[in-house]
Amino acid sequence: MPKTHSDIGLIGLAVMGQNLALNIADHGFQISVYNRTVEKTEKFVSENPNTPGGLVGAKTLEEFVASLAKPRKVIILVQAGKATDAVIDSLVPLFEQGDIIIDGGNALWTDTIRREKALKEKGLRFIGSGVSGGEEGARFGPSLMPGGDKEAFKELEPIWKAIAAKVDKKTGRPLTGATPGKPVKGGVPCTTYIGENGAGHYVKMVHNGIEYGDMQMICESYDLMKGLLGLTPAEMGEIFSKWNKGALDSFLIEITADILKQKDPASNKAFVDVVLDTAGQKGTGKWTSVNALDMGVAAPTIAESVFSRCLSAIKEERVAASKVLKGPKAKKLTAQKKALIQAIHDALYCSKICSYAQGFQLMRQAQVEYNWKLNFGQIAQIWRGGCIIRAAFLQKITEAYARDAKLANLLLDPYFNKTIQKAQKNWRKVVALAAENGIPVPTFASALAYYDGYRSARLPANLLQAQRDYFGAHTYERVDQPRGKFFHIDWPEKSRPQLEA
Repeated sequence: MPKTHSDIGLIGLAVMGQNLALNIADHGFQISVYNRTVEKTEKFVSENPNTPGGLVGAKTLEEFVASLAKPRKVIILVQAGKATDAVIDSLVPLFEQGDIIIDGGNALWTDTIRREKALKEKGLRFIGSGVSGGEEGARFGPSLMPGGDKEAFKELEPIWKAIAAKVDKKTGRPLTGATPGKPVKGGVPCTTYIGENGAGHYVKMVHNGIEYGDMQMICESYDLMKGLLGLTPAEMGEIFSKWNKGALDSFLIEITADILKQKDPASNKAFVDVVLDTAGQKGTGKWTSVNALDMGVAAPTIAESVFSRCLSAIKEERVAASKVLKGPKAKKLTAQKKALIQAIHDALYCSKICSYAQGFQLMRQAQVEYNWKLNFGQIAQIWRGGCIIRAAFLQKITEAYARDAKLANLLLDPYFNKTIQKAQKNWRKVVALAAENGIPVPTFASALAYYDGYRSARLPANLLQAQRDYFGAHTYERVDQPRGKFFHIDWPEKSRPQLEA
């Protein structure tokens, strides 16, 4: 028998909404669902009659709100931006003090801050929760990154912990095997309270920025193996499958192997060879890069991955340019096949370390900027399962922050330091070979430049600051004076005296 009132509600029955609703129902929670198109709601409920918790369809928003237990909890999964605001505005007159609205979309964290503040003034509570894992994750266990009203999350927490992906307590590896109506049991849930107001959506944004970097690095590895070794997609698929059994074990490496082995159903050619080389983007990588620039945090590898997508988008321009602009012709280095494959592996792993280091540096600065208290070890933990960047690698990050919760940079952790020391010769070799053979590796190269820059006790910024002082009187500090003491050369004056600023 269905309950008189549902435990939670969900608005928006696109693929993600449907899968998340079924995930919630699989864990024994009754969920009310509403979609602007009534027929879609009715079809969804009728096609899923036997979930453990039960689905309740509502034809009107009023009926939907009335079906919920108090305090009401409603998940919004509609298009980010104006559509989300419109749904929130329609709920406000129907809600009562203390009711909870949860935005599960890819919202810009500043929008989340704005919404939480506005709803708080109306006596309503708001949670902005990142949801990562795509369709499959939503159905059988995503990584969930909630931020906002802490007391409100305590009421949502039993549901969020139940539906989140689970990892093994000792190894951190994802627990698999969930089927409709039978979720996995045990394990550590991939969710935790992130922080106040927009913290959850901010961390989800950084996750997506790191995801951009991961994907581009994998693409550069593929391009190098194709350009320098002449390997077929199927051969590369086997290499990625092998990599997925070692340090690079991850969801993205796994699906890359599968993609490269896939035949095109229409032509029977290698599937990847018939896909047009133009990449789309939804904005989260851009947001990450813009925010890094706004806060003055070095995140060049993430930014390069965004720029690579932008460059891919001008396909016709690139085709025209290819007929005019000349560069070296890539040499086939088949005699070095085994060694070069290992070198590309090492370059990918080292670049990955730097990209993640940049993402965590960004979050480190954000907590100062927005007055959050972020637990980086816990963030790494909840990324071990469910999300797109889930990887064995994240267990190493979890362990790094367990060793030192105040770790300034992942590069300084003994494991990551040792790993790069061991592999950097190959990393440098790959970047050099790529340049010599005209193969673009923007994330590999920027990650290496970031590493070399971060390990440099002295950078040429001394000359840069002198230039700034020369043309704009921007002042400078001296190596022989305390930090925070500024000087200026009176450049137009013939004797060029030094003045204390």
